[in-house]
Amino acid sequence: MTVFVPSLKKNGLLDRIHITVCNVGSRKLGSQDDYASQGWQIFAPNLSIYGFDADADACDEANAELEARQINWKEIHIPLAIGKAIEERTLYVTKHPMCSSLYAPNEPYLERLAGLPELVNLDFSFEIDTTTLDTFCQEEGVNEIDFMQIDVQGADLDVLEGATNILNCGTLAIQIEVEFSHLYTNQPLFADVDTFLRKHDFTLFDLSRSYRLRARSPIRSLVREGQLLWGDAFYFRDLMRDDMDKRLKSPDRMLKLACIADIMNFPDYALEILEYLTLQYGKDSKYNFADSIIESLSQFPDLVSHGLDSLPIVANLRDYASN
Repeated sequence: MTVFVPSLKKNGLLDRIHITVCNVGSRKLGSQDDYASQGWQIFAPNLSIYGFDADADACDEANAELEARQINWKEIHIPLAIGKAIEERTLYVTKHPMCSSLYAPNEPYLERLAGLPELVNLDFSFEIDTTTLDTFCQEEGVNEIDFMQIDVQGADLDVLEGATNILNCGTLAIQIEVEFSHLYTNQPLFADVDTFLRKHDFTLFDLSRSYRLRARSPIRSLVREGQLLWGDAFYFRDLMRDDMDKRLKSPDRMLKLACIADIMNFPDYALEILEYLTLQYGKDSKYNFADSIIESLSQFPDLVSHGLDSLPIVANLRDYASN
């Protein structure tokens, strides 16, 4: 649930910003894969979404469904295999297409884990041309990507390595699938992805985690869920850091960061940024978020019952509030 974005939208404070989203591995398997269903639609019409998937049929299906809905934002799904370079690679198509990868399934290891061979074992493979996000953005005139989601089954670091230019243009947040063991042969692991993103000034905020039991074990722990194998890692830039590149710290970019944090269910980080913006730039009405902050906090009965004015953050912003 978003906390602050609805009030910001209602009060006209989002009218001047445009959010650009990139989803690499954009096959839609359910409502959780539809950005509008996850709250992003609130930015429309100032919203652009670029989806990429190597499966042309999946892209056609997604585009047809969007056309039928007559959406009021830009969203297009493009049949491209995104990687680290413009080159020919082998695409390994697995028993379940959602597990297909530019890396070969590590079948001897998968056999030891419950429920994975029937999904990830190889069905067939073929050669495919890959391109990079940087190449696409340069050719299509995409100057920045605010939020990036990557889920390409072991080749996620490849996507990042082919996107360094657009990342450095100011990408604010990344959700990326990471693996902790070699489900695919020679794939990069979480440590490799984490090292890359930290070098590009991203901070890890959270990890969703998925586990598997050993295939031959008839018993399981009441404490442990099995071996940690993969998850989604959530990274944000910290634009409040003193040593952050100043060209990235514009008030509009910080506002975008707060909004994305709110959409991604990190309302505490969104609130921290909105308070900072108000205190630093609040004399300009475009960056005075005090009323929206107080209005948003008012939806929590426990806070209201204790008195919003007793909250340090409200007291800190009271001089900027209209009442």
